[in-house]
Amino acid sequence: MKYIISLFLFVSLQLIQAQELAILKYDGGGDWYANPTSLPNLIAFCNQNIHTKLKDKPKVVAPNSVELFNYPMVFITGHGNVFFDDDTVKNLRNYLTSGGFLHISDNYGIDKYIRREMKKVFPKLEFQEIPYNHPIYHQTYDFERLPKIHEHDNKPAQGFGIFYEGRLVCFYDYQCDLSDGWEDQTVHHDPQELREKALKMGANLVQYTFMN
Repeated sequence: MKYIISLFLFVSLQLIQAQELAILKYDGGGDWYANPTSLPNLIAFCNQNIHTKLKDKPKVVAPNSVELFNYPMVFITGHGNVFFDDDTVKNLRNYLTSGGFLHISDNYGIDKYIRREMKKVFPKLEFQEIPYNHPIYHQTYDFERLPKIHEHDNKPAQGFGIFYEGRLVCFYDYQCDLSDGWEDQTVHHDPQELREKALKMGANLVQYTFMN
């Protein structure tokens, strides 16, 4: 049975031909462009280890653009202010409720801004801490907790989510610096074992997005 499930996942991921991932170029003055090597490294890891066929270079997309709907998964990171105008709020809500997926990675400093702006997108929904029995932690790789990449406030790494009609539409890693762990080793000099954990969790996010 495990072999059949693995074969199903392999075939399903092989069918994802030339998909692209994208980085959101948000307004507000925050550094949306942080961690430039992160997503290319995650893409390479996924293509090699979970048999996706993602295009090597991520795109950059404005969150109020119709082009947003070309990407099954988009990423937000940074350290500072984020601002969504009315057009962005409407577009992001339509994107997420029609099947899109958003990963937010707090690089330390984005938390109060992204929570405020996501409240505009889903006024009636709250970020919920995702329990570790959720499938997003148990795709190709199993996690009992989020890997802690960098320390800031002596707080545990947490994974928060927004659920719309029962579907997880947004994953937010907090006090974790997950996307820092995807960067080139020369950027932060993180040990290889820690970087590998971060990449494996990132691969789970990608796999979960494509399979749900």
